[in-house]
Amino acid sequence: MEQYELAVLYHPDLEIDLEKAEKQVEKLVKDAGGSITATDNWGKRKMAYKIAGHEHAVYVFYTLEMPGEGISKLNNALNITGEVIRFLITKPDLKAIAKAEAMKVNRDKRLSQMGDAEEDDEDESDDEE
Repeated sequence: MEQYELAVLYHPDLEIDLEKAEKQVEKLVKDAGGSITATDNWGKRKMAYKIAGHEHAVYVFYTLEMPGEGISKLNNALNITGEVIRFLITKPDLKAIAKAEAMKVNRDKRLSQMGDAEEDDEDESDDEE
């Protein structure tokens, strides 16, 4: 099983009753041999340009675990789903994500060390007065 990310733009009228559409996407993912490991609902947002006459859409992002063969099946199923305006399936670069996290930790360490050094300098200058 490989990890994928699925971004779905739902019809804006589904903001109130999004549960049914989300269950349908969950079913499509399971039928394709995968599972949803995380869901991030951004809510109704204005799109950069009109799609099918709509200026707004409900943005939902999913993290999926599924075999590579299931992606084409999921892609075909989402293409004919009426509630979905647009979707994008990507494979995250896990090495780049891990590297970015490591760099962030190192940066935070350096900043905290610099902050400690500045506090020590302030303490020494207070002692001189």
